[in-house]
Amino acid sequence: MSLAPPAAPSVHLRVPTDEDTLAWHRVFDDPEVMEFHGGRPAEYSVYEELTARQRRHDAELGYCLWTLTDDTGQVLGFTGAQPWPHTSFGPVGATEIGWRLGRAAWGRGYATAAARATLERVRAAGVTEVVAMINARNERSLAVARRLGMRRAETYTTPVTKQEAHCFRLEL
Repeated sequence: MSLAPPAAPSVHLRVPTDEDTLAWHRVFDDPEVMEFHGGRPAEYSVYEELTARQRRHDAELGYCLWTLTDDTGQVLGFTGAQPWPHTSFGPVGATEIGWRLGRAAWGRGYATAAARATLERVRAAGVTEVVAMINARNERSLAVARRLGMRRAETYTTPVTKQEAHCFRLEL
């Protein structure tokens, strides 16, 4: 008897709304979720700026970090792409894909399914290569990058936390 791999979950991506600011703040208000993103939940104002920036990216580039929902409309987190936001380290000038999900959505295939949808959308927008910067200790995200077929290309030490981060690359 062979076991078929589990079906990918259905995912829905939308440009973040003002209401998503609160949803992102609530979903990410968890030290475990934020372990590799500064270690503690961010203030509401961080998500106000982040969702506004993503709306600008979508209008200007045709892609952004989208709000990720399930079939019921429940906000699970975000996934998508944006220009690499730093100019002093990392893959300067690259398009970064990323994902961050609330703990309730972990281990269910949502990150991989949403990242695959992201790859389709950025390819359609004319992007020819993406990167993913991942904390070297973040096994869940490293596994998603590998499932996407990304290859580890560089390693950086982050300037603020002084932690090791791997840069994965994928030609589209």
